[in-house]
Amino acid sequence: MLNAIKKNGAVLAIFACASTGVVALTNYLTKDRIHLQEQKQLLSVLNQVIPHDLHDNDLYQACTLVSDPKLGTDQAMPVYMATLNGEPSAMAIEAIAPDGYNGAIKIIVGIEQDGTISGTRILSHQETPGLGDKIDLRISDWTLGFTGKQVTDNNQADWKVRKDGGQFDQFTGATITPRAVVKAVKNTVDFVNSNRDQIQSQPLNCGGNNE
Repeated sequence: MLNAIKKNGAVLAIFACASTGVVALTNYLTKDRIHLQEQKQLLSVLNQVIPHDLHDNDLYQACTLVSDPKLGTDQAMPVYMATLNGEPSAMAIEAIAPDGYNGAIKIIVGIEQDGTISGTRILSHQETPGLGDKIDLRISDWTLGFTGKQVTDNNQADWKVRKDGGQFDQFTGATITPRAVVKAVKNTVDFVNSNRDQIQSQPLNCGGNNE
C-alpha cells in the first residue's frame, strides 16, 4: 500500500514538473509575440485619440512618465507626446478612474495644445456587461462624447453626468460608471492644463525608447 502511494506520488510529481516546464516554455516562446501584439494594440489606440493629422512622429517612442493624484493613482503614468513638423501638437495620457462600480477603470485621453480633447478611450475595466460596459467603444459610442470638449474655469459644472446637473449621459441602471469616467477625464485634462510645459520638457523615459 505504502509503495503504491509512493509510486503514485512520484508519477504526479513528474507530471507536475512536466506541466510546469511546458507552461514555462510556452511563455518563453510567445513572450515576444504577446509584446508585439500589445504594442500594436497600443499604437492603434494612440492613433485613435491623437489622429494622424495632429502628428507626424512615432507616438509609441515619444513617452514620458508623470505622477499626480489627479490621475487617480500613486503610480507613474505614461504620456505620449505628439509633434507636427517638429512642434508639440498634442499628448495622450493614461489615467485611472478609481471609483468605477466594479473597480478601477483605466483610460487614455488625447489632448491638443489648446486643451481640446482629441479622443478618449477605455483601456481596461471590469464593469457589468450590459450596463457599465457601455463605456467601451466596442459596446457603444459614449466615449466619443468627450471629443472636441475642453475643461475651463467657466464650465466646471458641466463636467458631470446629467443626473448630477452636467452635460454627459448616464446609462440606465448604471450611473456610477459614467460618473467615474467623466470625473477621471476632467481631472486628467485639468492636470495637463496645469502642467503642460513641465510635461513637455521632461526626458522621454518610457515606451519604446527604452527597449
